[in-house]
Amino acid sequence: MSKDKLIESIEKMKVSELVELVEALKEKFNVQGSPVAMAAAPAASDDGGGDSGPSTVKVTLKAAGQQKIAVIKAVKSALGLGLKEAKELVDKAPVSVKEGISESEAEEIKSVLAEAGADVEIE
Repeated sequence: MSKDKLIESIEKMKVSELVELVEALKEKFNVQGSPVAMAAAPAASDDGGGDSGPSTVKVTLKAAGQQKIAVIKAVKSALGLGLKEAKELVDKAPVSVKEGISESEAEEIKSVLAEAGADVEIE
């Protein structure tokens, strides 16, 4: 498989599939932890053209709900964080989970977290 075909295949993957791929690669190559817990979001540019809507959005965890452990596991899986980092993030709710992402990626993360019982909002 060529590098271009591999990149093309990865681009078509859902967030949850990418998380599984990253975990499998970490296991295969014996990589410990996550070197970057959350990358900084790029600054939004203000072109003055506001008719097309926001090109990037952020996912906010409003509350963990009744199933806090399930939400911690969902955050860990969806964002590729370690267990400690995921718990700290959930404990800080309401908190921005991920910023500067596409609407489709935000919807994917929201659905994973909401399925676990979290109160999630896309802004």
